[in-house]
Amino acid sequence: MNRNISNVVVRRMPRYYRYLSDLLDNGIERISSNELSKMMNVTASQIRQDLNNFGGFGQQGYGYNVEYLHQEIGKILGLDKKHHIIIIGAGHLGQALANYVNFEKRGFVIAGIFDINPSLKGLSVRGVQIRMMDELDEFVLNHDVDIAAFTMPKSKAPEIGEQVVSLGIKAIWNFANMDLNLPEDVIVENVHLSDSLMQLSYSIEQRRQNEE
Repeated sequence: MNRNISNVVVRRMPRYYRYLSDLLDNGIERISSNELSKMMNVTASQIRQDLNNFGGFGQQGYGYNVEYLHQEIGKILGLDKKHHIIIIGAGHLGQALANYVNFEKRGFVIAGIFDINPSLKGLSVRGVQIRMMDELDEFVLNHDVDIAAFTMPKSKAPEIGEQVVSLGIKAIWNFANMDLNLPEDVIVENVHLSDSLMQLSYSIEQRRQNEE
């Protein structure tokens, strides 16, 4: 991927992929940027600009072949490859992630789940056994692991972050509600659920003020 492409553009690509998936499910074979813009509430020119960063994919007078564009965006996002994930923290959130079947449709395979609670040892979530943290090092050394999802309490996140990086894991999906101080070559995608909820609260409050 061209590293000059802005993060704002990159973050819109999964949304395009999701809408194209829906179009495929509905048997739609082609779509114009104008039609797609009405569905997504994004201007047609923005759609064309975004896709032109990666090669365009459209034909004048025809629009976009939905299946082809879906496949190409999937390649851009790396969805044509399998990514093996371990989940560290087998509480409610960790188990909810493990139970989310759509991950596998996108090529994300839950390879292992880890926790420190001995009462969870040996239990399975969708066929994946919950292991104890003292098994983590050996598991990672003997399995392909691309991503570590952090769903543990934030007090444990810095220490475990250093541990998984030392094991060679270079991508972290961080739900631990804190920013991690890790080497620059480690990719961290922070998911702050409370931030999203507070943004929603702000929007509600703005609407209330506008209605007064």
